[in-house]
Amino acid sequence: MRAAAYFVLLATLLLWSGNWIVARAVRADVAPGVATAGRLLIVLAVLLPFAWRSLPASLRALRRRDWRVLGALGFFGGGLHLSMQWLGLHYTTATSGTLYLSTAPIFIMLLAAPLLAEPIAPRQWAGVLVSFCGVTLIATRGRPAAVATLSFNVGDLLALGSMAMWAAYTVFLRLRRDALNTVEFLCVICVFGLGWMTPWVAWEVWRGTQVLLSPLGMLAVAYSAIGSLLLAYAGWGYVVTRLGAARAGATMHLMPALAVMLAAIFLGEYPRWFHFAGIALILTGVALASMRARRAAA
Repeated sequence: MRAAAYFVLLATLLLWSGNWIVARAVRADVAPGVATAGRLLIVLAVLLPFAWRSLPASLRALRRRDWRVLGALGFFGGGLHLSMQWLGLHYTTATSGTLYLSTAPIFIMLLAAPLLAEPIAPRQWAGVLVSFCGVTLIATRGRPAAVATLSFNVGDLLALGSMAMWAAYTVFLRLRRDALNTVEFLCVICVFGLGWMTPWVAWEVWRGTQVLLSPLGMLAVAYSAIGSLLLAYAGWGYVVTRLGAARAGATMHLMPALAVMLAAIFLGEYPRWFHFAGIALILTGVALASMRARRAAA
């Protein structure tokens, strides 16, 4: 059973990592807003048959506070972060973009301070500083002096913003008090996500962006919806149940390594020295920032 859990864990991490590779590979075939809206529609089409009977009663039981939290979750995690990720990969490599996955714990800590009243210790601030030195090294392509002229790759900034939004989604999850089950919750988040995505899609149409997906683009959207969301979500739930949340969560830092490997195999993107130096600084900062939380848990 444990071997099966580790196999599912590896498959889940590959599915999530592969989303970055697919987005980079089909960037000329996919409008980011339309692709994200299509992903949400596919997920709704799959899940609504399992939720339509119970969902109306569950929605009537929601309080005003629940709606506000769900609206925030739909904004930060319903699709905008994915659109930023896919748009960012028009301008930066998948190798650079995926390394920012490891910044999520830093953003979660920074957002938990004002939203959850969790204090930040001096050692954690040191971890934030070290991590963002690594971010700067990657975003400036190994030229830290470019900071003085604000010479950053816009794709890297979008990928970093995507991780900040995902961190906000994670923090708002801790504010949930509703009684929605998993399928009902995902349906609500997808509906909110479609609402928040409407201005982005309208902007793409107004600009004359190619909004009709090519066959390759359609396959990419289907993979994003079914592979990196539904299958990966189910796999993650299975893994956490079998291995525990702490052990499963620690493996999330394998995702940048897996994504870099996939980018080299499928895209011919090979990491350079600043990628290695940057991720080393990011992970060092994460370790420093997490140390206080680990001691408190112990």
